[in-house]
Order: sequence, then C-alpha cells, then structure tokens
Amino acid sequence: MFDIERWQEIFETLRKNKLQTFLTGLSVASGIFILVVLLGFSSGIQNGVKSQFEKDATNQINIWTGRTTKEYKGLNPGRYIQLKNSDFSKLSNEYADYIEYKSSNYMIWRALVNYGKESNNYRIWGSLPDYQFIENSDIVEGRFINESDVNNSSKVAVIGNKVKLDLFKSEDPLGKYVSVYGINFKVIGVYTDPGGEDEESQIYIPLTTAQKSFNGGDRINNMSYTIKMPENFDQGVELSQNIALAIESDLKQMQMVAPDDIGAIRVNNELEQAQRYYSLIDAIKLIFWFVGIGTIIAGVVGVGNIMLIIVKERTKEIGIRKALGAQPMSIVGMILQEAIFVTMFSGMFGLILGLALLEVVGPLIKNDYIKNPQVDFNTALITVFILVFAGALAGFFPAYRAAKIRPIIALRDE
Repeated sequence: MFDIERWQEIFETLRKNKLQTFLTGLSVASGIFILVVLLGFSSGIQNGVKSQFEKDATNQINIWTGRTTKEYKGLNPGRYIQLKNSDFSKLSNEYADYIEYKSSNYMIWRALVNYGKESNNYRIWGSLPDYQFIENSDIVEGRFINESDVNNSSKVAVIGNKVKLDLFKSEDPLGKYVSVYGINFKVIGVYTDPGGEDEESQIYIPLTTAQKSFNGGDRINNMSYTIKMPENFDQGVELSQNIALAIESDLKQMQMVAPDDIGAIRVNNELEQAQRYYSLIDAIKLIFWFVGIGTIIAGVVGVGNIMLIIVKERTKEIGIRKALGAQPMSIVGMILQEAIFVTMFSGMFGLILGLALLEVVGPLIKNDYIKNPQVDFNTALITVFILVFAGALAGFFPAYRAAKIRPIIALRDE
C-alpha cells in the first residue's frame, strides 16, 4: 500500500543530504548512461559488420588462381594457373551434395559499353544463373539470365541500377540494346545489390556468350560456391572449412601445384571470415558490458555510502522507532526503499538520456562499420533489473546495520 508519510520521510532525508544525494545519483546515472551508449555502439558495430557480409552470400567459397611460386614435379615456378570449364564441372559434381549455388565466371574487367550517345566503362561478368543468389542481387525489373540463355549463348544482359542511371537516365532499359565492343546485347533485367553503387556498376551476361564473344574459349577466371548450411552455425563453419580445404587440395592435384604453394590457388571462405568478425563483435560487447557494469558498481558503492551516512545521522530516530515497537523488517524496508528510490530515479534518468542520445546521434553516423547504433527493448529491460538489484544490494547492508541497533544505545547517540 502507498504510504505517503514514508515517502515524505524519504524526501526529507534526501533533502538534508542534497550534495551527497546529487553526487551519488550522478554516478549511478553516469554508469547507466555509459552502459547504454556502449551497448548501443556495440550493436551498431554488429549491424555494420553484418551489412558488409550481406553484400554477398555469407556461406560463399570463391576460388581464384595466380602464378606458382615453387617448382613441382619438374615444372618451373611462375606458371599461371588457368581454370577451365572442365575444372568447374569436376568440382561441382564431386561436391554436389554440399553445394547450394554454383557459378563459374569469365570477366572483362573494364569494357566500353555504349547506348545511344552515352558510354562508360563497366565490368562484364559472364556467369551462370545461380550467381544472382551468390551475389545477393535483387532483380527490380525484368529477369536474370537463365539456363536457356546459357545453353543458347544468347546475347542478353542484366545491368546494375547504376548502369541504368548512367546510360538510360529515366528511360526504360528493358528490350533495348547496349553495345559492348561493338557487340549488341539485349537488356533483359535490372538488379540492385546491397553492396551499393560499386556492385551495381556491373553487367551480367551468360557465361557461354562471354566466352564466345570475347575469345574466352573454355577458360574461366574464377569459381564461386555457396554451401548448404546446417542449423548450427559452428557446424556450418567447420563444414565450409573442410570443403574449402578439399577443393584447394583437389585443384592443386589437378593443376600440378605444390601442396604448400599458397600463391597459385586461393580459396576464400567467407563463412570463416564471418566467424572471426562475429567472435570479435562478441568480445567487444563483453568488454563494453564489463566497463558499463564497472561504472554502475562505482555508483552503487556511492549509494551504499550515502545510506551509511543516513543511518548514522538517524541513529537516535531509529532507536526511538524500535523503542516504540518498530519491527526490524520495517527499519530494513525504510532504508531499502530510500536506496532503491535513489538508484532507480538516477538510473532511469541515465537510461533515458542514453537512449535519447543514440536516437539523435545514431542516424548522423556515416560509417560502413557502424550502422544504426541502438539498444533493443530487452537490453533496456535488463538494465532496469540491474538497477533494482543494485539499489537493493546497496541499501541492504546499511539497512541490516540499522535493524541491529539496540534502542538503549541509539538513544544515547549524539
């Protein structure tokens, strides 16, 4: 039941100790404020890192080749390892049970593309239909290349949104033709990509078309796979690591490359990199919690100190209360109520201030690795529980001491 007299006593006691109460409340509010801001920015870092991985499929394995750096089986170092269609087919068949999406690619790094009076240089990807999902590209107009396009070596193209804006302006590009080194390609689709303008400044055409149109023969520049993910993330990382190592080993045997030659064949495992980043984020979040909780503890110690001062100053009053029949639990409840009130009021002020700061400053932060720093409702709720517990803990020992005061001794106190 609400006891107005009890609250009047609390406010009167705190009023008598204005400076101590203010400094104690400030330390508690600062602790919660710092904790909320740190957790908000750890969330922003996590969002930023996730957005970087969303540019492409996280469970992706990419295979690139270079030149050998070591002599092997009589073959001199310095050989360039050229991947071919047969390499892709062999690996795709061998690991079919573990592969979700697959594509081999033949690229023209900077090709002059024309439409009417407009022209610019773009990267051309000769790819397979699955590459849309490997790149996390979304079709906003038309469609992506399909198996029929690949089988028929159709001269069709899917352009990025940036290419559309550069060449077509406000004109509808579907059904129009762009010229790549004098070869006309019909635009069948427009895509967007989470990677932004750089990723949208590319053009996809069927792999077979690229190889025939630009003297590719049966050569490919790289291979990309995504792995079928199990429910457990760690198991997925382990599976991806094993497949990446197996593919690297198989390719080295197929291409006569020394097992310890790290320059000739490079297998990039995105999932393994993601695990490293997520582990780093967890470590950062743990450090932020440690710093924030440490700051709160400093405030809680201050609350405990002011409660000890209050108990000392009210020793005679407490003795009179006990002499008149006040039970120890009522004394404990009175002191605890004061401690929890100071902690809750100060902490809620710090919590609201921290959330307001994140709400105002968050949208202004323009950084690829810090996006939308905020604290979700569950985390805010946890901080409230921490406050209640901290306030009760801070007031318990002074309250216990007050409850143990013997009336006769308290009445003699000056």
